[in-house]
Order: sequence, then C-alpha cells, then structure tokens
Amino acid sequence: MSLQRTMAVVSAIAVSTYIIPPRGSAQSPPYATHGDPVLAALIGEALEGNPRVRAALLEARAAESRTEQAATLPDPALSFTQHALGPQTRVGPQFSSLSVTQSFPWFGTLGDRRAVATAASAMQSESYHLERAEVVRRIKLAYYDLAYIDEALRITGEEEQLLLHYETLARARYAQGFGQQQEVIKLQAEVTRVLNRRHELLGQRTDFEAALNVLANRPVNTPVPPVTIGERPAVALDDAQLHAIGVGERPEVRSASLRIERDEHGVSLARRRYRPGLTVGVVWGNVLGRRDDPGRENPPPDNGRDTWSLTLGASIPVFRGSYDAGVREAAARLSAAEEAYRDAVNGVALAVRSTGFRLTTIEGQLALFERALVPQAEQALRATEEAYSAGVTGVLELLDSEEVLLDVRLGLARLRTDYMKALAEMERAIGSAFPEEEGS
Repeated sequence: MSLQRTMAVVSAIAVSTYIIPPRGSAQSPPYATHGDPVLAALIGEALEGNPRVRAALLEARAAESRTEQAATLPDPALSFTQHALGPQTRVGPQFSSLSVTQSFPWFGTLGDRRAVATAASAMQSESYHLERAEVVRRIKLAYYDLAYIDEALRITGEEEQLLLHYETLARARYAQGFGQQQEVIKLQAEVTRVLNRRHELLGQRTDFEAALNVLANRPVNTPVPPVTIGERPAVALDDAQLHAIGVGERPEVRSASLRIERDEHGVSLARRRYRPGLTVGVVWGNVLGRRDDPGRENPPPDNGRDTWSLTLGASIPVFRGSYDAGVREAAARLSAAEEAYRDAVNGVALAVRSTGFRLTTIEGQLALFERALVPQAEQALRATEEAYSAGVTGVLELLDSEEVLLDVRLGLARLRTDYMKALAEMERAIGSAFPEEEGS
C-alpha cells in the first residue's frame, strides 16, 4: 500500500472514530435549507467530506486529548544507589538503596490545569463549528449564484426565441415591401448578442459548479442539476432578538467567552507559583549482615535487617520577580480576552444590523420589481409589438422595449438571488438557522 493511500485510510479511520456531535444536535441543524433537497445534499456532503472541516475535527479531538494529560501528576522518579564503600551500621554495612519519589503541585494546581485545558479544548471545538458554519455559508452563496445563472440562461433563452420571432416578422414585412432589410440585420445582430451572453453565462456556471464540487469534496467536473429558487421565505427581523441569538450561538462569540474562562484559570495558575511544590518519597536500604569477627561471633538483634525511610520535600519559591511577571502576563492575557469578547459581540451587532438592512432593502426592491417594473415593461413591450406590426414604429423601438424587459427580468432574478444570499449571511451572523425550519 502506498504512503498516500495509507495516510488516507488513517485519516478516514480517525474521523470516523472520533465524532463531535454538532451543538444542539437534538434540535434542528444550525442552518436552513428551505425544503431544497439538492442544497441539503450538498451541505451534507461538504460537512462530511470537506478537508477543512475534517482537519478542524481532528484538531478538536487532539485538543480534547490534552485535557487528560494536563490533569495528570508528573511521573514518579525511581533512583538506585550502589555504594562502593557502604556506611557501617549496627546491624551491618549498607550495600545499596532504592528510592521512589512523587512530586505534587500545590493544592488546586491540577484543577486549574484541567480547567485551562478543558476551555482550550472547547475553544477548538468551536473552531470546528466555525469551519462548518463557514463551509455552509460558502456552499449557499455558490449555490444561489448558480441559481441566478440558471434563471438567466432560461430568460435569455426565451429572449432568443422572441428575437427569432421578431426576425421572422421583419422578413415578412420586408418581403411585402413594408419594411427594410436593415431591420432584419439589426435583429440578427441582437440574436448574436444574446447567444454571446449565453456563452458567458455558461462559462460562469462552470465556475460556480466547480466551486460547489470542491466544497463538497467531489470531482470538480461532477454535474450539478439546474437550480431553481423556490418560494421566498418570509422572515421577521428583530435586531434585539437576532443579536441575542448571535451572542449565544455564534462560534466566534462562544470561543471568545471560553477564552476568558481559560485565561481566568490561567491567572489562578500563575498565582499558585508562589506556593511550594511538595515531594514525597520512600527509600529502601539493602543492609548486609555483620561480617566482622565480633559480629559473626555475637550477631546483634536484627542483624542484616534492611532499612526503610520516608522523605518529605518542598520546592522553595524564591524567584518572586519571575512569578510576578507571570501573573502580569496572565492578567494581560485575560484583559485581552475580555476585549476580544467585546469585539466579537460588536461583530454580531454589526453583522445583524447590516444584513438586516440589506434584507429590508432587497424586500422593497423585490416589491417594486414584481408589482410595477415587470408588469410595466411587459405592457410596454406588448404595445410596441402591436405598433410595430401595424407599421407605426420601427425595429429600434421594438428592440429598446425588449431590452428593457430583459434587464428588468434579470434584475428581478438577481434580487431573488441576493435575498437568499442575505439569508445565508444572516444565518452566519447569528450562528443559527434563519429563518428557522418549520417544526423546529
């Protein structure tokens, strides 16, 4: 088996063995799919196979394993002494000794170390959830851009058929002596322009399709079926409520809160350096029996009896300048963590406010397009078609009306796409599905 294949198998085993359940796994997922099965499948594949998500998962598991290490006592020390000229005792010379010692940090130190490691592990877990949220956001943005491309292709296809119909009318008018050959040429040029636009759209579709496949860790040329945006989800924008959700659920805020918790224990840990560390040991001494003449003739009681002794020790915290510096460092880190938390909370407020304003603006534009601009452009084109058929107007007026309708229809498609992308951005801002799925 090749090295690359071996590493792939090891990675697959590691990820499948260690699974961090998503936060709130008993509830709905922290993203909305609005009943779109294709989008749901793409997100599922990305969260399962995206290399960045998998790497973040493994990093989270590595941090989780450090928690147990941090709360463990140092290994006991074993030492053996062989005397070249052992000391003489009443019961014989001491031949060798064996000692075992165990160091103990000051009371509460291990608890602080565990707390620091636990908070750090939770922060890494939030990094994993952050990576998941970012991948979901990128999937949605690319998916809705693809939806716009597909809608634009449909609209331009209809435009091409309409222009071909106009060309047929112009040829008939020219054959009957009512029109000019220049009108036919202009319409043919417009058909060519539309075909060129369709080629550009197809090129853009290839790019977005490839981006989606890369995010989902699929072959880059995997076809993605045409995307259609369904009924526009209704949303209720309450800045205060959305901000509260974001403070509670957004991974950046949760990570910043955990950082404060970690650094609070870091300050406590730094202060414990002023306290001594303790050492407890047991020493066994191997004593040989008396070998001198008096000892052999009249052995003393307990002749050759081994010795046992207990040792107690403590470190002496004398370098207070170093400890003072450590406390100042820990306190500065805590202050920095508190500022980072405030910045993360402000980031939620900014994202909610700006995205909410964008959603409101797009809603207003959608209403304008759907209720006024599109009907007006369609009505204007129908009137121009009738006038052109009656010979009242020329082909330039007809093309102007047709181009206005095309721009309005494409503008409406772009607004619908931007609306769905803004929903994805709001979801990312608050770290929760927006709007909530039905039944959640």
